[in-house]
Amino acid sequence: MIAVRIAWLAGVALAAGLSTLAGARATETAAGDWAQADDKTGKIRSHVRIVERGGVFSGHVQRVFPDPGESSHPICDKCPGRLKNQPIVGMTFMRGFRRDGNTYSGGTVLDPEDGNTYQGTMTLSPDGHSLTLRGYVGTPLFGRSQIWRRIR
Repeated sequence: MIAVRIAWLAGVALAAGLSTLAGARATETAAGDWAQADDKTGKIRSHVRIVERGGVFSGHVQRVFPDPGESSHPICDKCPGRLKNQPIVGMTFMRGFRRDGNTYSGGTVLDPEDGNTYQGTMTLSPDGHSLTLRGYVGTPLFGRSQIWRRIR
């Protein structure tokens, strides 16, 4: 009888622990560190940190991984205004995203490769391990997506 009771208590404790983990996963947000890969080659190009302040998410470049012959301290020579010729590392290039479940919308994304700013949406995977960023002009139908992987 004691063995049955111990087994039952262990089962209750395990179930409580698993439900806590499931609840934690359900509340995970896009905030954190992400590996951004080139959508054509799959090569990791940068690490990005997404932060949340007052319900608004933004992201800045933490680190770049240049190809051989490229600068390890790139500047945004095609960026407009005050960002022109500024270092890409440290640059806030995405801003204004608001969360609705696992979807984030209403934001903009600056592409330092061409200096253009695009409307954006982000979708966090159910397990919180990947983030799909879609940049577009006008409608998401005409855009480009990247899948980022969370850095743990």
